[in-house]
Amino acid sequence: MKILIIGGKGTIGQPVTEHFQIENEVIVAGRSSGEVNIDIADINSIEKGLKTLKKVDAIVCIAGEAKWANFNELTEEDYYIGLRSKLMGQVNLVRIGKNYLTSGGSITLSTGILADDPVIKTTSAAMVNGAIHSFVKAVALEIENGIRVNAVSLGMVEDAYEKYKDYFPGHNPVPMKKAVNAFVRSVNGKGSGEIIRVYEK
Repeated sequence: MKILIIGGKGTIGQPVTEHFQIENEVIVAGRSSGEVNIDIADINSIEKGLKTLKKVDAIVCIAGEAKWANFNELTEEDYYIGLRSKLMGQVNLVRIGKNYLTSGGSITLSTGILADDPVIKTTSAAMVNGAIHSFVKAVALEIENGIRVNAVSLGMVEDAYEKYKDYFPGHNPVPMKKAVNAFVRSVNGKGSGEIIRVYEK
């Protein structure tokens, strides 16, 4: 399989990339690193990057940002960071990416536990994650050519525990193997319109 992984050098992206590289041709893309440059917040960048690859069998997005701040401090423009990047960036990736997928290919988007279990300072991020969940379930009803669309929603992963533990008091970190397997399920499975949740209770 030929798999494009956007954000394949990040905390979650790197182990996901290493797993898929064992048996597949993997192309890593990032905003400023990787074999292909794709900034999901820029629709022209998405189109340009995908054009260089022609056809792929799967697209995995582990990218996108949103502003973390107290609700009373968030400006309208702060909300637009997440709307342009993580939400519309991934929506546009589906809109454009479907044209570069082989028949029966798949697109995997990324969200997170904040959609279901938000913590303080995450009003914007939680909103965006929840919107992506709704988008995935709806677009799967209409997308053509046998293409599957899913979202992987992870809790705080082990490799990010030290960085984010103060934001998630009492949360148990998700083992990296479980995080990787969520993406394997989306890419290699047959489901579509699924929100693949991996949270450690």
